[in-house]
Amino acid sequence: MFLVALGLAMDAFAVSICNGIAIKNIRLKHALAFGLMFGGLQMLMPIIGFFLGSTFSSYIENVDHWVAFGLLGAIGGKMLIDTFRKGDEEAVANEQGITLGKLFVLGIATSIDALAVGISIALTGWNIWTSALVIGAVAFALSFFGVLAGKQLGVRFEKNAGRVGGIILIGIGIKILLEHLLG
Repeated sequence: MFLVALGLAMDAFAVSICNGIAIKNIRLKHALAFGLMFGGLQMLMPIIGFFLGSTFSSYIENVDHWVAFGLLGAIGGKMLIDTFRKGDEEAVANEQGITLGKLFVLGIATSIDALAVGISIALTGWNIWTSALVIGAVAFALSFFGVLAGKQLGVRFEKNAGRVGGIILIGIGIKILLEHLLG
């Protein structure tokens, strides 16, 4: 289960690093917010998937990758566009801050695959509560430390941090889409 949790948390880890890079004045409370949101949603989604069971799995599997691609592409695109806007660079940097809504959307986008894992858990007979706890704890830890690692990278690459973060988010969205489309 730990390896499954690690695999599920990789997208959240990458998104956390990107935001740690791009957001100016990131603090420990931001890392905690990412950890709690991403870990909480990664923990909740398998539980939802478990109780939905195989009844709705074909519907979810048909659209989950498109939803993740759209959400990550839109947020990454906005981050990228914001870096090219003319005017006060400090105002642009402050706009790239994180809101609860943006954090929630990122959390949903990175945890949709955990919904499908919950369906699989229902079919395998694993304990959903233990599984969800492990998945949530791993996602929390990787997201928390990802923001802090991104902060350090952002200090080094401050000038292009927003661009890099936006491009990486778009890339993660494309990766999720291609993984599902190409099997």
